[in-house]
Amino acid sequence: MDNKDSEAEIHPLKTEDVKAQENHEHYVERRIVKSSGLSRLSRWRTAAFFISLFLCLIIVFAFSFIIPCPERPVSERTWFQYYNNAVPYPFLAMDDVNEDKVQDVLFAFKSSSGSSRFNMSCLDEGLPSPCAVVAAVSGTNGSVLWESPAAQDLQWLQCGMQQLGTAAAPGCLAVEKPLFLTALSLHTGEVLWRQSRDFGANYTVLTPLSVIPDVDNDQVQDLIIFITKEGQVKVSIHSGKTGQQIGSVGSLRVDGIARYVRLQLRSSSYFLFYTENSLYAYSLEDLCRTVVGVEVKHLNFQPDSHWEKHVDHTTHRLSPLRFENIHYLAKVPGHSRDNILVVDSEMATLINTKDLHTMWTLNVSHLLSEPLLGYYKPDAHVVVLESEIGPNRKKVMIVESESGAVQWELKLNSGPGSPGPATLSTADHRSAFLMWGDFQEPGNETRHRAPLQKLYLFHPSYTTVLLELRNSTDQIIAFTAALFERSRHACYVLLRGPRPSQGPGPVSLMKRNLKEDVAVSRVVWLRPTGDEEQHVRDRLYRMRFQSRD
Repeated sequence: MDNKDSEAEIHPLKTEDVKAQENHEHYVERRIVKSSGLSRLSRWRTAAFFISLFLCLIIVFAFSFIIPCPERPVSERTWFQYYNNAVPYPFLAMDDVNEDKVQDVLFAFKSSSGSSRFNMSCLDEGLPSPCAVVAAVSGTNGSVLWESPAAQDLQWLQCGMQQLGTAAAPGCLAVEKPLFLTALSLHTGEVLWRQSRDFGANYTVLTPLSVIPDVDNDQVQDLIIFITKEGQVKVSIHSGKTGQQIGSVGSLRVDGIARYVRLQLRSSSYFLFYTENSLYAYSLEDLCRTVVGVEVKHLNFQPDSHWEKHVDHTTHRLSPLRFENIHYLAKVPGHSRDNILVVDSEMATLINTKDLHTMWTLNVSHLLSEPLLGYYKPDAHVVVLESEIGPNRKKVMIVESESGAVQWELKLNSGPGSPGPATLSTADHRSAFLMWGDFQEPGNETRHRAPLQKLYLFHPSYTTVLLELRNSTDQIIAFTAALFERSRHACYVLLRGPRPSQGPGPVSLMKRNLKEDVAVSRVVWLRPTGDEEQHVRDRLYRMRFQSRD
């Protein structure tokens, strides 16, 4: 010890070098241990990465080559369905009946029996023969999905109801006269319930029927039904679960032959009844109180404060509005709420529903069909009006809803019973317009005694062009157009056959793909341009469609 202390005193720097070397050796040793731990952790991370990558590749391979993807239904471009010795009703509805994400077609006809596939007769359902049969046809290939004898004679058919029956499943409602309500399952055609109500003779059911919130608190939406009889309107509420009447039959202060439109104002629901010269407004709260007799407390009624200022609570008239010979009342979407379009024998008037002031008026005489909505400019609503301008002559007008300005118009020859127009939304946020008539080209003064039924397509990208899609000499009972799949497969449907006054005969239901008709269509020039016909066809053939929710 003494020697070491002496050496330390003689060589102090040497001692510190030894200590530094010892510290360095300990540090290197710790680094080696730590590096060894990190190396083992790095190897585990690498292994985990490659195992995860391997599992991902296995999953991709399985879904790509082993597990089969669900087969997409292949829709036929055109299909037909035929019935013999039948009379069709003027109803067409679209809905996904077999849940394959393709719209199917529902319609009705009067016959002693349905198709050969279903051995079902009117007598099997306790109905006299012939009877009204409701049928659902597949939108992909036209095969019959189900048929159901529903009524002795059909007055109205309405589908798209989301809750009917004890299972609260989608369904259709058939209305016959005398008043008989039959609820049918949308997916099977099974009769969910039947209910009758005797209102005597000489009454009319106001359509469409309206679904209202659950009044009897059974977790299923209910139905409110209006009938007119001897210049009065009566109202009743029926359970969507069983069809039984809830409460009593109420009478409304509406004088004259009435029709109605349901108007949704934010959280408020109003029913606008219109007779020849007057407009009446009833809130859903008023109607439920009239029928049930007491306030339905579990329903959150919130009357619109602006609207209530203009309704006379004694007569329920909309006091600021006065019209003569009202023919149609229609809802037109506005910026924040729906407005109302009133069409009488002389003009069309758009009324702002917030303060009931007139937004615009337009001279229109003898409207031939209900106003139809569409888009002429991107995302800008227009109203399609068809008015009679002479014997077998009509004018089609596309009117901007905000200003009342006529964007486009066309005069056509048109016979009695000509189908109304239809619209389909396109991917450029406008609409394709489909209309029936017979265009008389300038210089051709020859007129048919009975104008041909021709289907024309118009799109705002070509304001001087019509495409003639087809000619038809058959009697068309109902016509509609729709996208059979979301944002694709644009088609139109024709129901043809005899009218009730003509007796039974052959009935046909046809679906046609719109693009197929566009490819072989005839180009009609409203004004000559420099474009080639094939170029116009090709561009409209490539036109894409878009669903609007």
